[in-house]
Amino acid sequence: MTLTTIGLKENQSKDLVENLNELLSNFQVYYQNLRSVHWNIKGENFFALHDKFEEMYTEAQVQIDDIAERILTLGETPLHTYEDYLANSKVKVAKNVSKDSECVKVILDSMKELLIIEREILKKSDELNDEGTNAMMSDFIAGQEKTAWMLNSWLNRAI
Repeated sequence: MTLTTIGLKENQSKDLVENLNELLSNFQVYYQNLRSVHWNIKGENFFALHDKFEEMYTEAQVQIDDIAERILTLGETPLHTYEDYLANSKVKVAKNVSKDSECVKVILDSMKELLIIEREILKKSDELNDEGTNAMMSDFIAGQEKTAWMLNSWLNRAI
């Protein structure tokens, strides 16, 4: 059994990196969706949602860097082309979305895909005793669940 430089089983670590690269791809599309709705939102909720989407894409940018650096820490190379991101993403690209409720729905749908992948990574990283990835996924999940609750609360009010 070969171990990585941080003491994890190499073959299991490579499998986990595949999931992290999938998450990275999905996060990149999610990030661009946030930029898109931030730029294109219209209507009476413009100011509140414009600011919220900026806050969210700023956070997503940091999380993208965290994911890529975790992949590097595990001894592998993060995906780094748009072609790879689009080929590996389940998050749908948002195009020409500007109505407030539609913008929020796009982001909630994107977050749902991220949470599915993050929970799978959390399960695998727990089995591998990879506390670094475990902690990162736990933090991501907790933050996104709270944001999803808030956006759902806003959306239910807006319907």
